[in-house]
Amino acid sequence: GGERRGEKMADVMAEEARRASRVAQGLDAELRTRALFEIADALEKNEGRILEENAKDLEAAKDMDILPATLQRLKLKDGKIAQLAKGIRSLAESGDPVGRVLRRTQVAEGLQLEQVSAPLGVLLIIFEARPDALPQIAALSIRSGNGLLLKGGKEAAHSNKVIHSVVADAIERAGLPRSLVGLVTSRDEIKDLLSMNHLIDLVIPRGSNQLVTYIQSNTKIPVLGHADGVCHIYVDKEADLSKVLKIVVDSKVDYPAACNAAETVLFHRGCTEGGDSSVVAKSLAALRSEGVKVNGGPKAAKELGLPPAPKPKHEYGDLEVTVEIVESQQEAIDFIHGNGSGHTECIITESQSAADDFLKRVDSACVHHNASTRFSDGFRYGLGAEVSHRKKRVG
Repeated sequence: GGERRGEKMADVMAEEARRASRVAQGLDAELRTRALFEIADALEKNEGRILEENAKDLEAAKDMDILPATLQRLKLKDGKIAQLAKGIRSLAESGDPVGRVLRRTQVAEGLQLEQVSAPLGVLLIIFEARPDALPQIAALSIRSGNGLLLKGGKEAAHSNKVIHSVVADAIERAGLPRSLVGLVTSRDEIKDLLSMNHLIDLVIPRGSNQLVTYIQSNTKIPVLGHADGVCHIYVDKEADLSKVLKIVVDSKVDYPAACNAAETVLFHRGCTEGGDSSVVAKSLAALRSEGVKVNGGPKAAKELGLPPAPKPKHEYGDLEVTVEIVESQQEAIDFIHGNGSGHTECIITESQSAADDFLKRVDSACVHHNASTRFSDGFRYGLGAEVSHRKKRVG
């Protein structure tokens, strides 16, 4: 550990984050709440500065080999800072998660056992491109009394640096230790960070399938994260056409690079009836009018004359989608379980019994009825912000 060219090494920052977390736990919860309001105000006050630095990253990205989907995630769009500030204020207004008595048991005469909610310790978040993830993660970490180490991708270096300094200044103004949230800017490789299981309690990767898989395979630290966002919409034979058109288009087009964007639309065989005025025909026309390239699964490619999809489970992250025809709801559910990533699925139907069956049996983190897959978001769910979705049996 130590210093290198004026930059703190990650192991030193992890030690400091742990100490800061312990200090924060001992302070009044009111200080953590105040820190969140300070961060929200500071983000809005510094919006011009943040967008200037983001523009530098976007300019530098032109010389990097960056995918269009990654470039979309790198850009801080209009209204994004205001939305982040709103989410952080809503988090500040939510109840304090630390120190809640979850269970109290009388073990013996005069001996009482309490289970109390406590911070995890030090979190390491490794994220690519998305500078808007930094303030959300920092806010959730402060709210829950955890120490935080952030390692961003080089493509967002300018944005991350300015946002981190805005957040750290705000934390300090509120009376919390600045080192509670550390941004690793030294050349420590991800590999080195992943070996610090004596200092870091949980790793949360945010980024490509490749990044998440690499992290899951190369650390002894528990990992919370999803590698894919292959989300499905199932259009039932009893779906309302106007809802289908709105939901299918929004789920794909609103932000195609997001992990909650729809990648596959499954149509019940009944939706193909009626030629050019069928639900399928109108849906494909609506998608194409928004610039979406439509590919087909085996049945749809053959029957609708579509180019074949690359594979049944495919995350485009772009204005491209797979369409397939299914004979029954059971086939749709089996398809989702066989080719999904357990993130978000949606059924569009006016039949309450079909919806209830789908919601009960589809095994994903978020399952929606007549609502866009884009709603599966911490801010949209009224939680203020989010770090990661995870759908696993254990953990």
